[in-house]
Amino acid sequence: MSLHFSFNFTLLQAELGKPQRNCYTLPGLDFSYGLYIHRTDGGVPEAIGHWNTVKPRTALVQKMPRDFITMNRGALKAGYTTAPEFRLYYKAKDIRCKDERSCFKRCPPKVPADFTYGIRTRSCTPFFDLLQHKYRELWMEQQRALTVAQREEKKKSQKGKVCETRTTFLRKHPPRAKEESFWHLPRFEKVGPHLSTFPACDARKAPFSASH
Repeated sequence: MSLHFSFNFTLLQAELGKPQRNCYTLPGLDFSYGLYIHRTDGGVPEAIGHWNTVKPRTALVQKMPRDFITMNRGALKAGYTTAPEFRLYYKAKDIRCKDERSCFKRCPPKVPADFTYGIRTRSCTPFFDLLQHKYRELWMEQQRALTVAQREEKKKSQKGKVCETRTTFLRKHPPRAKEESFWHLPRFEKVGPHLSTFPACDARKAPFSASH
């Protein structure tokens, strides 16, 4: 066991051509720093002697709730109508709901033997076409062809169509005549006439119809 000796830093003299020391002597070359942990797994001989495997865990089977819709349908088909008969049918045929989450555990998907997982490699980009702006030229040609097709379709639709003007529109849809309303004082709106010089009601209506 190596001993550690401490010195007073103020009394320590500087050594020629050497850095300043911290007044503590270091242990020898055979000293190991840190904590020593004893092996618990047996090391290499234990690994060579036997193969340590992990035991598979048994999956907990969850009891699913009853599927009353299916059981009720089956009871009706069998001819049961009363509650006691339904109860006896539930005891005889206990149908549970299907667990949709564990479908892959029960029946794994069938995959062909030569199936390759992953994403297909994308084809290489033709740099020569990129340098020549070929894709831009193709897009411009498509746009020109689309414009020509739209113009031809527009000409066909306008060939047998007569352009409608403001005059023709007003002839078809004449505007409503504005009714002239004279301004009256609000306090005289609901006041009836106090004097009638006509001998009868028909005599009063005759001059008004003639004026209109």
